[in-house]
Amino acid sequence: MTYFSPTDLIINPDGSSYHLNIRSEQLTDTIFMVGDPERVEKVSQHFDRIHTKIHKREFVSHFGELAGKPIGVLSSGIGADNVEIVMNELDALANIDFETREEKTVKRSLQLIRIGTSGSIQSDIPVDSVLISNSAMGFDNLSQFYDFTSENSLDQATLNQFCQQISYPLPIYGAKASDKLLNFLAQDSYFKQAYSGITLTAPGFYAPQGRTVRMPSLLPNYLVDCASHKIMGQRISNIEMETAAYYAFSGVLGHEMVSLNAILANRINHQFSTNPEKQISQLIERAIEVFS
Repeated sequence: MTYFSPTDLIINPDGSSYHLNIRSEQLTDTIFMVGDPERVEKVSQHFDRIHTKIHKREFVSHFGELAGKPIGVLSSGIGADNVEIVMNELDALANIDFETREEKTVKRSLQLIRIGTSGSIQSDIPVDSVLISNSAMGFDNLSQFYDFTSENSLDQATLNQFCQQISYPLPIYGAKASDKLLNFLAQDSYFKQAYSGITLTAPGFYAPQGRTVRMPSLLPNYLVDCASHKIMGQRISNIEMETAAYYAFSGVLGHEMVSLNAILANRINHQFSTNPEKQISQLIERAIEVFS
């Protein structure tokens, strides 16, 4: 049985995970994931009851009940580096005994639903639409530290070829959404009409997403190149900062994960939503209704 040392798995004195501050008995099987800590309350206000609220750094979590079953919502903050913390600690809470520091024999699979915002990089995917990420490619540096190979991962040779086409100098990784959750969403009339595509997960908000303010980008054509090249016969549909990491960790660790995106910007047409909060609220309400 694998034992995890106090320096590998840091546990707070109250028995909670180091960053998330969650205890194993508080963890629910279904958790909505958001980036913005202030968005947690916008999700949990739809719960029938909230019995636990936790706040540590950018990680805010509420746990309660909805339609008679335990439910949770957790904020990751911005970026794949934060997702790395969140996924390692959620999985540890689910699959490691915090008293013995040993891996559990029977594994627990969590159902994770990201409700996030994103920008379209295709002219025909309009502002204020909803997009489900069927897979995602990570342009951050996590693949230099983790082996993300699983049944869920995208073919590495294909990813490498895409990097050559767009002259991107670093390795990338890719993974798919949960087939189980994609099939579940396909049964709903609202999400059946949503766009579906490959999401690009960027390691930053400005130059890594094709923006320039005062510092010029070393890859000025990067966004246009990504939008114009296909991978696995599909276009890159949108760009954000977390989905690929969520999919990669979920695939390896055995959790079900899907990312739902409110498209607030069209980067090709230079348009931005005139009422972004309305679009986010509608997506939250529908996601909660479907998964309750």
